[in-house]
Amino acid sequence: MHPRLDYTKAAPDAFQAVYALERYVSEQSGIEPRLIHLLKLRASQINHCAYCVDLHTKEARRDGVSEQWIALVCVWRESPLFDARERALLAWVEAVTLVADEAVPDEIFDGMRAHFTDEEITKLTVAIGTINIWNRLSVGFQVTHPIDQA
Repeated sequence: MHPRLDYTKAAPDAFQAVYALERYVSEQSGIEPRLIHLLKLRASQINHCAYCVDLHTKEARRDGVSEQWIALVCVWRESPLFDARERALLAWVEAVTLVADEAVPDEIFDGMRAHFTDEEITKLTVAIGTINIWNRLSVGFQVTHPIDQA
């Protein structure tokens, strides 16, 4: 696989707009870092974005998230590791990321409402949208992740 183009150079203003959203999510939204790692990793898995899965796995590890937690995000329904709040968010991430396949069911929204305020739901949804933009840029333009040395 070879990168198709460098979107940061092709449209720097567009890149800066997306990066401003990223800075908001990471620095100003008040979302807990663990939840940001969770939603970025799960959305990136769904979107088959190798670059982002690699990046967000490393970021989560750097921030002290356990290897087991990282490894089991992709099979969260089958693991007791995730609490009710994380499960509500994971279901929301999947529904919002796959919104073109099916409308977001009321029960998934109700699950979010049980654990998050309206403000938090809105900010988490912006964060999901932001990682979906990054995924589409990386997958669409075939951005490759670095290969770690053994």
